[in-house]
Amino acid sequence: MKITVTQKNLSEWSGQVLAIGLVEENIENQLKKLNGLCDLESLFNYLKSKDFSAKSGEMVKLEFLNSSPEKIILIGLGKSEELSINDLREGACLASRSSIGSTGKIGVLFPWQTFEFDIAAQAVAESIRLSIFKDLRFSSDPKPSKSPQELDLIGIPEDTTDFISNIDPICSGVELARKLVGAPPNDLTPSKLASTAKEVAKKFQLECKILERADCEKLGMGAYLAVDQGSDLEPKFIHLIYKPKTNIKRRIAVIGKGLTFDSGGYNLKVGASQIEMMKYDMGGSASIIGAARAIGEIAPIGTEIHFIVASCENMVNGSAVHPGDIVKASNGKTIEINNTDAEGRLTLADALVYACKLKPDSIVDLATLTGACVIALGEEIAGLWVNDDELAQELEQASSLCGEKLWRMPLQKSYKKGLKSMLADIKNTGPRAGGSITAALFLTEFIEKGISWAHIDIAGTCWTDKDRGIDPAGATGFGVRTLVNWACKIGI
Repeated sequence: MKITVTQKNLSEWSGQVLAIGLVEENIENQLKKLNGLCDLESLFNYLKSKDFSAKSGEMVKLEFLNSSPEKIILIGLGKSEELSINDLREGACLASRSSIGSTGKIGVLFPWQTFEFDIAAQAVAESIRLSIFKDLRFSSDPKPSKSPQELDLIGIPEDTTDFISNIDPICSGVELARKLVGAPPNDLTPSKLASTAKEVAKKFQLECKILERADCEKLGMGAYLAVDQGSDLEPKFIHLIYKPKTNIKRRIAVIGKGLTFDSGGYNLKVGASQIEMMKYDMGGSASIIGAARAIGEIAPIGTEIHFIVASCENMVNGSAVHPGDIVKASNGKTIEINNTDAEGRLTLADALVYACKLKPDSIVDLATLTGACVIALGEEIAGLWVNDDELAQELEQASSLCGEKLWRMPLQKSYKKGLKSMLADIKNTGPRAGGSITAALFLTEFIEKGISWAHIDIAGTCWTDKDRGIDPAGATGFGVRTLVNWACKIGI
């Protein structure tokens, strides 16, 4: 989508769809901008008949024949004193969904002056592009819907354009993540995930290492490889590296859980566990690779970034790991596997050890790790566990800027006693109560002292069964924008 800014008056602007965001106060005064495009008195009477008062989420669509614009969409944003960036995002989603069926150009005029122009404009532009995304790859008769291919941000100063260069890389990264998560497990295997990572690396000049089973065995990755034992497919340990051309002042690592399918192993997923949806158990890895794609194009200065995924399947056969088995991770820790469906933390354990050996300043992992996090925070907020207040603040700022909600959760050390094993150093699950906390505490066993670390549980946020504003039904690509903002220090 081509994105431009303009300060043209509405009477001078030409395009197919015009979307205007309105606050509740002085609606008629705000609508005077439409003078020359329609009869204002008739418009005021029509809006009264529709009881339109510009409350948040209200929308009226006006259509014209043989005219420019063909559609005018009036969107309620709520009270001016309560207006937030997220209200602009939601209003932009209404605009983009209502524009489907029209091609050409959409123009958007929102109350930008309430915020910093570039932050507001980027939020709206990302929302418009991402909210009309649709994955049609697996339809036998795909019929793409018509939608505008150009976006004018009306009323944005013409010297405020730096933000535009980031929009396409970030949105392309989110769309890649959505495609990866949305692909069925017979299509997206560990090998296919590794191939995608190689393609990203080649296109955006990233270094790429793919560790095979033998490589992982040499590194002692017993926890990761135990999960893969029951699968006929080979594991793939993916490591992409972005190195800036200038002096490196900061080194970070991001890790994504990469279970391309999770049956639960011998603790088989049954009942309400939705085994048929376990293709999205690689949502963390999708966000990591999507972020790599975006960062490779943006090319931030001063920061070396490592993207790490320990990818495999969790399946059941005669070789699969048993409940009760004891395995050894690559840092020498022994783990009693009391639940084979708590497999993601086993793969992350060896990935975290691998990342620590790179001596980064900070590590962030994303994982669809626990159902307990979904129960605690629902489907719109991801859980954040972190051992460093400064890193927590950076991630919260990065997520807030793009509308991906994080909520900091406690690393309650006393809960670690629930992971105590009679035989091994640690069990892979604790009591049912506080399950997302004990999962995070398990991961701390594989972080070297002195390294800042954060764990983001995206079990509830990586998928939605219904349209949710910027996220159409299906994979959301949650985490890509937060990681890119954090890694590139956008808004921090």
